[in-house]
Amino acid sequence: MRSRNPVFSRRGFSRDNGYAGFNAAPQAGGPAVATQGNPYAGAQGNPYAQPAGNPYAQNPYAQQDLQYGAPPQAPATAGRMTMDDVIIRTASTLGVLVVTAALAWALLPVDDANIGRSYGIGIGAALVGMVLALVQSFKRKPTPALILSYAAFEGVFLGVVSSVVDNRIADGAAMQAVIGTMAVFAAVLVAYKAGWIRVNRRFYGFVMAAALGFVLLMMVNLLFAVFGGGDGLGFRSGALGVVFGVIGVILGACFLALDFKQVEDGLAYGAPREESWFAAFGLTLTLVWIYLEFLRLIAILNSND
Repeated sequence: MRSRNPVFSRRGFSRDNGYAGFNAAPQAGGPAVATQGNPYAGAQGNPYAQPAGNPYAQNPYAQQDLQYGAPPQAPATAGRMTMDDVIIRTASTLGVLVVTAALAWALLPVDDANIGRSYGIGIGAALVGMVLALVQSFKRKPTPALILSYAAFEGVFLGVVSSVVDNRIADGAAMQAVIGTMAVFAAVLVAYKAGWIRVNRRFYGFVMAAALGFVLLMMVNLLFAVFGGGDGLGFRSGALGVVFGVIGVILGACFLALDFKQVEDGLAYGAPREESWFAAFGLTLTLVWIYLEFLRLIAILNSND
């Protein structure tokens, strides 16, 4: 498993490329960023640093500016990803998800007479969303329509699941999960910007190993539940379920740190503007993960009351 977010396994945000940001070495006049294996890092590995790949990469008047004592002009940034691009794309993707979730909540009732039909539609939407996410993750370029379609179907699933938990298990669970997700996002962002979280190769390896073990355990638990009945091995119920719910939230927080690092490196190395859709897609995947873990944790805590 290359990354929690499959979107980051393609092009600029790539583990195959040595994972941007590791083995950092400062560049002259620039931030301390990685060069090994990063497609935005150096002259040989950065298609946007050479005239052949970027007509704005070199300033023909830079030497004249130096010759006459004037400060060199800043390199052109036309067509490159900016933080505004990432914010706008992420807000658009999450906006579609929230709207479809609200519609699913309102139009797909989960009372005794309709819960089977509503839950079936939600599961179907989840499967379609998963397929769309996999298709996008293996494309070399982002497709906004595909990403927004994923958000729409995922929103339907989240709306149904949230309604089931909120109306049948724990009143107010959806809002609590939303607040928890926002709190984790804010806390990780502050910790990352303050330098309290250092995303390096060791951090990446630890998170990926923990995530792989977590997913494998959940798959085994699901198989036992399907063929053996009940809650399987009990990883999603009782005290053990609470422990795994907390671990799931912590893993989601770690994935956010990895996402922030990937976005930061893309900005530092001049990734093209279209890559902001990849960043939005990856952040949305991680936030959905955290929200579902919070929702599951709240449901377990209330079912034990």
